[in-house]
Amino acid sequence: MTDTTPTEAGSTSLHTNDAAKARLKARYAAERRFKWMGAGAVALSGLFLVILLSTIVTQALPAFRMNYVTLPLDLSAEQVDMENLSATNFSGIVNDAIMGQFPSVEGRQEQRALRGLVSTGAPTLLRKALESGEVEAGDTRQVALPLDDFSDLYLKGLVAKDGGREALAAAPQIVATDGAAEITFSDRSVVELAREAGAIEEDGVLRLTSGASSLLLQADGRIVKLLEVQAADGGATATGNVLLSDAPQVSDEAAIRIVETPESQRKFTDREIVWVDSLTAQGLTESRWNEIFLFSGASREPEMAGIWGAVVGSALTMLVTLALAFPIGVAAAIYLEEFAPKNRLTAIIEVNINNLAAVPSIVFGLLGLAVFINWFSFPRSAPLAGGFVLALMTLPTIIIASRAALRAVPPSIREAALGIGASKVQTVFHHVLPLAMPGILTGTIIGMAQALGETAPLLMIGMVAFIVDVPGGFTSPATVLPVQIFMWADFPEPAFQQKTSAAILILLGFLVLMNAIAVVLRKRFERRW
Repeated sequence: MTDTTPTEAGSTSLHTNDAAKARLKARYAAERRFKWMGAGAVALSGLFLVILLSTIVTQALPAFRMNYVTLPLDLSAEQVDMENLSATNFSGIVNDAIMGQFPSVEGRQEQRALRGLVSTGAPTLLRKALESGEVEAGDTRQVALPLDDFSDLYLKGLVAKDGGREALAAAPQIVATDGAAEITFSDRSVVELAREAGAIEEDGVLRLTSGASSLLLQADGRIVKLLEVQAADGGATATGNVLLSDAPQVSDEAAIRIVETPESQRKFTDREIVWVDSLTAQGLTESRWNEIFLFSGASREPEMAGIWGAVVGSALTMLVTLALAFPIGVAAAIYLEEFAPKNRLTAIIEVNINNLAAVPSIVFGLLGLAVFINWFSFPRSAPLAGGFVLALMTLPTIIIASRAALRAVPPSIREAALGIGASKVQTVFHHVLPLAMPGILTGTIIGMAQALGETAPLLMIGMVAFIVDVPGGFTSPATVLPVQIFMWADFPEPAFQQKTSAAILILLGFLVLMNAIAVVLRKRFERRW
């Protein structure tokens, strides 16, 4: 509304008195505030989106790489019977190879920890490599095997924070007996290191308890974990445990490796750190593209768990959902919008369709469980049952979007078609439907994207089951991406945290791909009038 005020000559003029100017100024100020608030809302949303994506990407990236250890495996005829691989002790071959790298390791517990550096899935991968011809049987072969999850995480820097190395001015004297060592240092620099590591001082002795950082002395071909440090005349003395007595020297100079994360706060011991560092120093470890994660099925072992089974399960489930929901939804929309009489019955149907779009998704899961699983005896945990349930959930969205797209076509199109003698069916399918197709496809993709991210209805029909194999068809046991993410997020192993974020990235990629297809189809069918 425009403000007008009377002038002295009796005519009206715009914004000439102080009140009108004040109101005009207030309106302009309100407009500016609205613009700034809108821009602020957009910026805040963008900030949260950036934080979300950066957090997911940062956590997910380590999952796309995996560390392997190359070991000399005895694949001679005495160990491997190519005619009867099921009788071959592949676990024994792998265990002997890793034990051969550290012959000084004794004791049942230590040997078991050493064998645990290599993934428990390594024997199975070795057998598959022999069956496929990727690895040939013979004498001793250098074969790369996956490390276990904690060794892998350690090499990625996600288990123990590295505090660096402090070089010593002179090599200390080490006297080792039965795994215990007494060390004499020529200076007192180790005393300051012990204090900085959080050692507890009692009677002049600095004790590196479980709450302190680990100090690993590397000298004289040994690696010794320092336990107690004490200042002495002109230098210092220390006691410790010999973790490795035949370690390859990382460098020629004596040094103290600092592991800032106390041993009590991690599930990867100092001894395991020393073993992995030794393998790395010998050039036996390498980081590779994680093909196991990308092309394998699920597993209880984090390093052997893959996403491919869930990707295939999601694709099969979406195919079933699309094949059911799209033709039925579009047909229902065409009938209700173009052919159905406008009476109380169609009004009731329209209201119920709108209400169904707002029903919680788990209700559709209960319906699918009762109808498809219990009544029609569909295979449980299969893409067929999941697709039917998600189709029920998606139908209202497709119907509503399709009716809106049909309604948006100008009446002149229908009148022109009818005017030149086209029947009602010809008018709808030859002229109205093609023009409405971009809007219909947009609504369909929105419904499919919602279905792809649903978890609750699929839990009700058993798609949360632990499925190891990649599904081979619509009736095979399978899981889907959101359910796989839900399961991994609940596992306590730290390696599953990275895999959960990586699976979320793949799910987002799946959605982006679907939206890209929708954009291409919309452009292809788009018409201007």
